[in-house]
Amino acid sequence: MFIAFAVVGILLALALTASAFADITRAEQIVTSMSKLGVPDSWFLPLGLVKLAGALGLVIGVWVPFLGVAAAIGVVLYFIGALITHLRVKDDEIAPVIGLMLFGVVALVLRLASV
Repeated sequence: MFIAFAVVGILLALALTASAFADITRAEQIVTSMSKLGVPDSWFLPLGLVKLAGALGLVIGVWVPFLGVAAAIGVVLYFIGALITHLRVKDDEIAPVIGLMLFGVVALVLRLASV
């Protein structure tokens, strides 16, 4: 289970890093999507930094189990919040959010199983 967590954790960390970079640099597609969701401009940097923290926690969590668990829980909670935000405004573009949330659940289960 450890190797599976390491692979899933690293892949999820890469996805989170790419997403965080898009948030922090205010990529046009992200700005459009978040504006539609009613996310204030002032939240772009903090949301990106939270994703980076999750990515870093997942990578360090390969060697420090409790940090891997905490990071995976944080990622799942982050994307539950994102899903609620999408549903609140009746936005149907939720596939990436659900995918990343489920990826986080898989990372959490694998990290717990490998402790």
